[in-house]
Formats: sequence, C-alpha cells, structure tokens
Amino acid sequence: MADLAVLYDRIRPDEKMLFEALDALGVPYDKVYTPQLRLTFDEPGKAQVPWKVALERCVSQTRGHAVTRALDAFGVQVVNPAHVIELCGDKLATNARLHAAGLPTPRTGVAFGGEAALNLIEDLGYPVVLKPTVGSWGRMVSRLNDRDAAEAVIEHKEVLGGPAHGVFYVQELIHKPGRDIRAFVVGGRCIGAIYRTSDHWITNTARGASASNCPVTPELADLAVRAAAAVNGQIVAVDLVEDPQRVNEWGGLVVIEINHTMEFKNSVSTTGVDIPRLMGEYAISLLP
Repeated sequence: MADLAVLYDRIRPDEKMLFEALDALGVPYDKVYTPQLRLTFDEPGKAQVPWKVALERCVSQTRGHAVTRALDAFGVQVVNPAHVIELCGDKLATNARLHAAGLPTPRTGVAFGGEAALNLIEDLGYPVVLKPTVGSWGRMVSRLNDRDAAEAVIEHKEVLGGPAHGVFYVQELIHKPGRDIRAFVVGGRCIGAIYRTSDHWITNTARGASASNCPVTPELADLAVRAAAAVNGQIVAVDLVEDPQRVNEWGGLVVIEINHTMEFKNSVSTTGVDIPRLMGEYAISLLP
C-alpha cells in the first residue's frame, strides 16, 4: 500500500493522463475505486487507511464529498478537502466567498420563492441567467430575456418542487466576446488558461465550445489565484468572463465559478502545460 492515493469512480481521459503522469514521476500510489471503498469509525485512533495524501477525482460530487469527509477523519490530506468541495460545489456558496473576498463577479442575487425571484429578476433587468446552485456542464441553465420567459421557468421550478428548486440563483448576463476563460490553479499558482469559444451563449466544452490557448496575463493570474484562495482551493479551475462594460483592476475580468475536480483533457495540448504532471508533483510535495 502506498502513501498516495487517487480516488475515482470513473476512469475518463483525465484520470488516464493523471495515472500516466504519476507513473512517469515514479511515485508509488494506489488507484482507489471509491464505489468499493468501505470505512468504519468504530475503533477511534486506529488507522483505517494507509494513505497520507489523496487526490479526489470522482465524477459524482456527492460521492467525492462523502469519501473526502470520511478520509478527513483518518488524517488523510485530500486534495481538495471536503470544505472546498462544499464551497465550490455550490454556486451560491462560491459567490458568497468571492463577495466576502472583494473579488468581482457578475451582479448576482438569490431568492427563495417564486414571487421574490420574479421581483429580483425585474430589479436586475433582462436578460438574466437563472442557474441551479449545484450542477455542471451548463445543465439546467436558463437565459431569461423577458418577463414571459421568467414566469414560465419559475412556474416550472415551483411545480417540480424539491429543495433545490426552491432556491433561485440569478446573475446578470454578461455580453462576453463569444468566449469565456478557464484558468488552472495548482498550489497557489496559475499554471495556464484556455479560451472556450462558441456561437452559443453557453461557452462550455461539454456543450461543444472549442478550446484555444489563453495568454496568462498578470491580471488573469492574480484574479485566478485570489479566487482559488477565497475557497481554499489547492487544485482548481477558475471560470471567468471578460466584461466589456466592467472597469476594474483585472481588466474587466469577473469570476463565474470555481471547479474543485477540474477537467483538463482538452487543455494540455492547447496550453502546452503538462497539467496532470503538475498536479502529481503538488500531491507528492504534500507527502511527509
């Protein structure tokens, strides 16, 4: 058994690249398929696992958060820790931390009922974007151009019911230049960034956007690193957009969200940065 582990529930191209990077670094590590992992808490003080450090790579946010929280109890330093997953996995929690840190985001509001949500949207002004607080890959994100659209989507959420549909997370629509930016932060350093360009207003590679290299300017690096620090993220991807109407010390950049289990398969060849190797080196640096 090794001191280092990689926690996963599906082997995607990203995980294959990470395994290859760790193999090339020559460090012993365990591949831990989390659906088969069992832990018990009935013997306090007894070490349940051999690992000192673990990289969390689960596709399921719920599973990744749960296994990370459990391993925390056994003294395993998981990258990223459970509290980071809690913050990054909830857009409202992320935005609250960014706001507290004085970092720029789109104008954002939250409401907890349909009528209040409609009033919030009217105050922000159309068009707005309504998002689930938990979700990825651009799913369940709605662009609302007018009151008719807002009323329809709000009614659907109210009829669907459930706790998640009772929180209305609303942001102004940034008229970005057909692209957004994903910046990669490892160990407090912005190691690279990509543009994600699309004709669709959702510029996400999972929705067909194309990736190209984005120069890492001092402003981009500073904002990405500060955003990662705001959520205590060790290895994260920070999603940003260029707001042509915004004047700030970061050249008009604003932070949209932060990803705690970042995907990078389209970004290594694009940026020329060996992202999985840098991830592996960072994890190794944490070993006692």
